[in-house]
Amino acid sequence: MTTPAILTAAVVGAEVTRAQNPAVPYLPEEIARAAVDAWRAGAACIHLHARWPDGRPSQEAAHFTEIVERIRAAGCDAVLQCSTGGAVGMSIDERLGSLVLGAEMGTLNLGTMNFGDEVFVNARPDIVRVASALRARGLVPECEVYDAGMLDTLRWLLAQGHLAAPYHVQFVLGVPGGLSASERNLRFLLEGLPEQVHWSAAGVGRHQLPLAELALRLGGHARVGLEDNLFVAKGVLARGSHELVELAVAAARRADRHPASPAEARRILGIATA
Repeated sequence: MTTPAILTAAVVGAEVTRAQNPAVPYLPEEIARAAVDAWRAGAACIHLHARWPDGRPSQEAAHFTEIVERIRAAGCDAVLQCSTGGAVGMSIDERLGSLVLGAEMGTLNLGTMNFGDEVFVNARPDIVRVASALRARGLVPECEVYDAGMLDTLRWLLAQGHLAAPYHVQFVLGVPGGLSASERNLRFLLEGLPEQVHWSAAGVGRHQLPLAELALRLGGHARVGLEDNLFVAKGVLARGSHELVELAVAAARRADRHPASPAEARRILGIATA
């Protein structure tokens, strides 16, 4: 029996703007609505960022709390994963503001890297601090891997006891400054995992859907959504992350896998339920 495919929707991120695609949500109610639409389309997990009303990235706990509460009030039972990445230039104190009541997972970025024309700083002591915060709150970490050396950091975290199962690995490929999105690179990263663990892949831009298809075919899981890609096809803007989830659902079925329900996703990811 094949493993159900966990489809994650990253509905906003910190970089994309309405100038690039009018469907990008800013307000908590808009982000929550996008999350619910993605869940209805087949996403078992929602990866959350927040914004100020003018579109600037926010790590304010109040914004994340409102988003989480609105999602749950709509009857959505998707796994809620809050980003500790925030935006380039934010302090670790700011970035930890996202770990609000109701979050079930949190991201753990595994290294400093060039991020386009900027530098996304994740010094080793900061990585340890985020890992500790996730553990203290009982949240399952999603380890974000943008380049091969970050797997060595993952191995070090495990060896030092800063990280332990359950955790999830996400390969984010195609960021300018990170590893490019190719089948060769994904297979190389999979060979470097320090132990058997559930993993997913997120491709940036035009690589999103092909990488999702590849990951699902290789037995992994996939992330799609407006955070990483604004188009459903060349020159055709997505009307929301739900359209990208629908395409990922079709890819899962082509791989002879069914999209995981939130309950199945929690079981696979080791998320404790009441």
